[in-house]
Amino acid sequence: MTQEAEGQQQGDWSTEQRDRAVLEVLDGSPITEVAQGYGVSRQSVYTWKAKYAAGGFEGLREVSRRPRTSPTRLPAEVEALVCEMRRSRPRWGARRIAYEIEQTGAEPAPSRATVHRVLTRNGLVRPQEQQHRRKYKRWQRETPMHLWQLDLVGGIYLADGRECKMLTRIDNHSRFIVVAEVLTVPSGRAVADAFVRAMRIHRVPAEVLTDNGKQFTGRYTRPRSAEVLFERVCRENGIGAKLTKPYSPTTTGKIERWHRTLRRELLDDCGPFASLAAAQAAISEWVQTSNHLRPHQALDMATPASLFRPNPQPEPVRVVPAQRSETVPAPAESAPPALVMTPSAGAVEFDTVVPAGGQVGIIPSVQRIRLGAERAGLRVRIWVDENTVHVLVNGEVVKTVASNLDAEHLHQLKLRGARPAGPPPALPAVDHVGNLPAGHTLELERTADQDGWITLAAQRVKIGPELANRRITVRLDGRLLHAVHNGQLVKTLPSPFAAGEHPRLRGAKLATTQLPPAPAAVTVERKVPNDGVVMVARQRLRVGRAHAGRIVTIYVEDTHFRVTYEGAEISLHARQDQHPVARWKAKFPPPRSNRDCPAAPEPVNNLVSRICQPSPKTSHHNR
Repeated sequence: MTQEAEGQQQGDWSTEQRDRAVLEVLDGSPITEVAQGYGVSRQSVYTWKAKYAAGGFEGLREVSRRPRTSPTRLPAEVEALVCEMRRSRPRWGARRIAYEIEQTGAEPAPSRATVHRVLTRNGLVRPQEQQHRRKYKRWQRETPMHLWQLDLVGGIYLADGRECKMLTRIDNHSRFIVVAEVLTVPSGRAVADAFVRAMRIHRVPAEVLTDNGKQFTGRYTRPRSAEVLFERVCRENGIGAKLTKPYSPTTTGKIERWHRTLRRELLDDCGPFASLAAAQAAISEWVQTSNHLRPHQALDMATPASLFRPNPQPEPVRVVPAQRSETVPAPAESAPPALVMTPSAGAVEFDTVVPAGGQVGIIPSVQRIRLGAERAGLRVRIWVDENTVHVLVNGEVVKTVASNLDAEHLHQLKLRGARPAGPPPALPAVDHVGNLPAGHTLELERTADQDGWITLAAQRVKIGPELANRRITVRLDGRLLHAVHNGQLVKTLPSPFAAGEHPRLRGAKLATTQLPPAPAAVTVERKVPNDGVVMVARQRLRVGRAHAGRIVTIYVEDTHFRVTYEGAEISLHARQDQHPVARWKAKFPPPRSNRDCPAAPEPVNNLVSRICQPSPKTSHHNR
């Protein structure tokens, strides 16, 4: 039985029920009882009785309640246009169709809800079960060129069977596709070159966001992390390189969502490309349409190109090794050679902002100065000539290093906006250690590596593991080397340079302050057990069974432990390592449950700045 016939039968049954109810009322039955018997209201029975009196049995049939006129109904031609757009563009939704019809100037322009009802009425919406998507925290930068998202995507096949990958970049604010370049081999060099080419077109962004691929970061290389070429490009140009959390593709969701659109609308419909050039041409044409002609729903139906604005910044720096020409001195009797480079016009100065990495580039391919990430965002003034570079913050000199620039480089800085400088704000930097005048000391800064070593003119000097990864000030007075950290003298060693040597020291300058006084030795107390062995700074000291039960005082020096009892020295032990002291007072007996370090007395030097941070694997028996 068809649906129409079934509806007709249902209507005839309803009409017969109404006719019976009316006849019962005409036979004298109370209207209230009739209404209860048929499960309707009394008003319905009165209405049926009136219709029967007016038209008989035919008057009880159900008639359409549709209004005779609908002034707000969508015109038939607009409804046909909606259906035609949906059939020609199956991926267009109600919002896109409503926007496109509005752009054509059709009157009246339907709303998104109206278009959806038209599609549903004409069977152009496939019913499906509602999927509740996961909720993510959406974020977007306030201005264009503030952040680029970068990624590599595969699935681009050539006719010869090769699969290529494509480096894509999208602006986080405008969703403008900065570049989509097909790469035969997605190596680190190819990715860095494509990145530089994009920056030459759209200028340098403030930050970039990538995943943890080996082309973008060397953080996870083994056995030791290293800097890859892409990270070097970012560092050379003052770009903050951000990485996503591992296994979190939603952090770069904008570029990932664009990849899905690219696959559905282009890559899935076309076969293998004839060549690499053909693939690049097809993708570039599609990207051009996506940037300039396609409205984006996340941008309130604006095109990405309408919101994207390139930065008015200088061109990116190419990462190439600095070329230094070796000049051969001319014979004494020959005429002096003519000047090839622009003669120096004196010192220049300019203002800049410290990037997120903490390194300021004077001319990035020639010289950079490390100021530390803690100064990121500060506005600094650079005073530079051919010998010295001074860095000033709020008028105070915070760093002085030797200059790697020549007269031509100073001329380039003037072309970039540097202005002639006044007198030097501090003493000049010193390049060589020679016969210093009496009473003068050289001073320079170095960062100890993870093993506590520093490098001075290609010579390795061990400062100590307790200063690993710390910034220290090195003072050379001709005979001794002093290490100063946070204004405190922490180490004194013989100078690695002989009196007649003249090594080149990067960042050396004449010291203008006095050497901090040497700290007093750290003292601790221990109760000697029955076996006569005490533990200090993870080292066993054999005092002797004769002193069992006594409280001895131990002086912790840089190279020795001196054990004393009532002012008299008992024994002297060589210090094998530089582990910090973790316990100061003797315990009777040491409680096993209390692992907290008691507060230390007045701190003496920076070497014991971590004495109250014992390793979680160290028990109180190993202190």
